[in-house]
Amino acid sequence: MLRDVRQRQGRTLREVSHHARVSLGYLSEVERGQKEASSELLSSICGALNVPMSLMLREVSDRIALQEGVHIPDHIPADLEAGYRRDSLVDALPDEVPDDLGQLAGSH
Repeated sequence: MLRDVRQRQGRTLREVSHHARVSLGYLSEVERGQKEASSELLSSICGALNVPMSLMLREVSDRIALQEGVHIPDHIPADLEAGYRRDSLVDALPDEVPDDLGQLAGSH
């Protein structure tokens, strides 16, 4: 997948390895599936390719699903989305900083 993206962009291993700050040999091994990339390295490579890591992971997931014969919907089912929103920690956060918290932050 990484090699496909790099080649579609017309970029060399050397160029991407330089921007990702990884050795050319290691990047080549990752592209060929001979080495596993850590999440940090994958993030760096995706950054060098100007591709969001979430998009890269989604594409890989879709390819695996095709091989497994699994259908993945293009949208989040309403019941799952409703459950996520209901349980979201962000929804529980106040819109403003409480006065006593602001005073604590200002006292340091």
